[in-house]
Amino acid sequence: MFLTRFQINPARRNARKLLSSPQAMHAAVRAAFASVEDYERDGSRTLWRLDTQATASVHLFIVSPGRPDLTHLVEQAGWPTTEAWVTRDYDGLLGSLHPGQQWAFRLTANPTHSGRKTADAKETQRFGHLREHEQVGWLASRADRHGFVLAHQHDGLPNLRLHRRYTQSFKRGMGTVTLTTATFDGILQITDTDAFRRALTGGIGHAKAYGCGLLTLAPVHAAS
Repeated sequence: MFLTRFQINPARRNARKLLSSPQAMHAAVRAAFASVEDYERDGSRTLWRLDTQATASVHLFIVSPGRPDLTHLVEQAGWPTTEAWVTRDYDGLLGSLHPGQQWAFRLTANPTHSGRKTADAKETQRFGHLREHEQVGWLASRADRHGFVLAHQHDGLPNLRLHRRYTQSFKRGMGTVTLTTATFDGILQITDTDAFRRALTGGIGHAKAYGCGLLTLAPVHAAS
């Protein structure tokens, strides 16, 4: 597995197109891999996320089975004369994980629930959780199956902060996709190493093709 970071130049026209459409960004990420095996393998798949910093810089993070080639993104939406991208081996981190470790984390996810649009509807649909407490509950309810628990503060509440909470619509073929997302920053503790590794390499929740599900880690002291 590999972890890649790429800085986007939001002033460029093609960059603005990619940033406004998860469908377009998905296609650009997919184009970074020469083979299907580099993009997706048994137990792992390519995940990506956009991070916007306080300085207004935008980074694309990618976790993938194979090493990506982002030359096309540098040319279309990057900084061709000053910066390319950085790819690091991810297996060392995956192999170092064990129960009891605490990590700072970031996750952009698609918090949803299933239900019927009307009382007499025959089929269920997925609906986005819109309220902050619902989104926190969504993550807390899935933590155990993904091999971790959320750390708590002195007041008993999860050590968690939500930001970049929004709903957007974009074109996919002849239709329109509506996507609810939230970015979670917090502290977690590993309880099940195998399940946690699967979460890191397979993602959490739905809409993984559209920039959701990628969980990244940092040392706790680095996030304080």
